[in-house]
Amino acid sequence: MKLDKLTPTIIRRMITAKSGENLSVTTVRHIYGMVRNVLADALREELIHRNPALAVRPPGAVPVERRALTVEEAKRLIQTIQGDRLEALWVTALTVGLRRGELLGLRWSDIDFAGERLTVRQALLRVDGVLSFSRPKTDRSRRTVPVAPQTLMMLRAHRRRQAEDRDVAGERWQDHDLVFPSVIGTPMEPRNADRAWHATRAKAGLRWLRLHDLRHACATFLLASGASPRTVMKTLGHSQISLTMNTYAHVLDDIERAAVDAAAGRLFEK
Repeated sequence: MKLDKLTPTIIRRMITAKSGENLSVTTVRHIYGMVRNVLADALREELIHRNPALAVRPPGAVPVERRALTVEEAKRLIQTIQGDRLEALWVTALTVGLRRGELLGLRWSDIDFAGERLTVRQALLRVDGVLSFSRPKTDRSRRTVPVAPQTLMMLRAHRRRQAEDRDVAGERWQDHDLVFPSVIGTPMEPRNADRAWHATRAKAGLRWLRLHDLRHACATFLLASGASPRTVMKTLGHSQISLTMNTYAHVLDDIERAAVDAAAGRLFEK
């Protein structure tokens, strides 16, 4: 269909059709956003005289409540993965809150062991069916975050284990400086990481737990430990504080209640 023939009705029908294809609301909202942005580019290039997508309301966001990982479950998970080849990967996801692509794109040169921090400089993504490294899209995503000593200890042990993998692979080893590569040093296939995680979570009796849920657990534990929402926003690489506030509103409510009760307790203590 020619650009100048597009109307709000046509776009609205397309969004409605996508909503009926058993796609998630988030996916349909991404589709709508892409159409709107592309037409905005066409408007700037004077290929069209108005952006018809602006007259179409995006699909309403439907919050999906997921079960949150408890501290006791997290401890059981840590005990279960002890000695696992990817133990450091799961622990880094849980304690630093990196996205899957950021974990698989992490390099040893990105980790400052002396300063106990790491910097997110790239992510491993699949583009047009090909794995490639991509720079963070926003300044917020490109971030330096602190790393707990326990996590750094596991990363050091992981580096020693990786040296053994390099010796076994011999000439097949391809050095990309990756912290979490395949057994021959190449970028790890994300689906293989997912498969390994599925086996790990089943072993820990946490079949409902997605790999991405470790990122949410990291944020929840930080907030519950007294970290400010802005600190969590910086750690996770959120673009806006409102995203952090909305995503973890349930945790913030509990923290606010505890703070109010504690303040009142101090005022009225005898």
